[in-house]
Amino acid sequence: MKTIRYRSRGEEVHYLEEILTKLGYTVYVSNFFGRDTDAAVKDFQSKNNLVVDGIVGLKSWMKLIEAEKNLVAFNDKFLSEKDVKDFANQFGLEIAMVKAVNEIESRGKGFLVYGRPVILFEGHIFWRELKSKGINPEKYVSNRTKDVLYKKWTRSHYRGGAGEYDRLEKAAGISDLPAFHEAAYNAASWGAFQIMGFHYKNLGYASIDHFVSEMYEHEREHLKAFGKFVENTSFKGKKLLDWIKEKNWAKFAEGYNGPGYKKNKYDTKLEKAYQKYS
Repeated sequence: MKTIRYRSRGEEVHYLEEILTKLGYTVYVSNFFGRDTDAAVKDFQSKNNLVVDGIVGLKSWMKLIEAEKNLVAFNDKFLSEKDVKDFANQFGLEIAMVKAVNEIESRGKGFLVYGRPVILFEGHIFWRELKSKGINPEKYVSNRTKDVLYKKWTRSHYRGGAGEYDRLEKAAGISDLPAFHEAAYNAASWGAFQIMGFHYKNLGYASIDHFVSEMYEHEREHLKAFGKFVENTSFKGKKLLDWIKEKNWAKFAEGYNGPGYKKNKYDTKLEKAYQKYS
């Protein structure tokens, strides 16, 4: 492909801007490389370990085309109507119930643009998981690790998106001990429904690596994990699945989200979504 930059013109510019639009950038698609395209290219380069110069040469073209191909594969990983119907039939739920829960309790798309499942790494859970394996986490706290290993919950270290994978791998790499790998992956929530890794055994997965590999497959697997979770998790004397069946959205929301459900109005949002899909 031809090397292009700010103020370039031609078909290559049009193709570039089409790719950038698919990748979520807001650029005007034309044959002119304007300031909006320049800013988008520099942002893409920054996020993909390229020289941030706004020049689309061989390396930038390769990364952009690869990202576009991955995006197509990523779009094949979304839930279908059949997936929702199959889940409803399996657990004896109305389709409207499943759609309501999927709308309110999932994080929307369960995958990042490059095909990896959405995660959120929790440093306080990592701390707890290490202790459960007989490791004293305080020995490993330093200026380098303080953003992934801490005793109390805080959102201050969240980076979101691919940045959470950087935190996950940083935590897993603190030590060569296998326990650090498992503790780190246990300490992340995975997929559209953000099921914590440490639940893997109770949900019937052979190992944390087995659970994670399933989360990489498809949003269908995210929904399956959610089904296992609500079927095996009790709250105030009943399974979370039973609270859904009874349409007791307050009890389900509290059991699934914790006491903060009221502040976020998850119960009323679930009720409204259920009525919409009914």
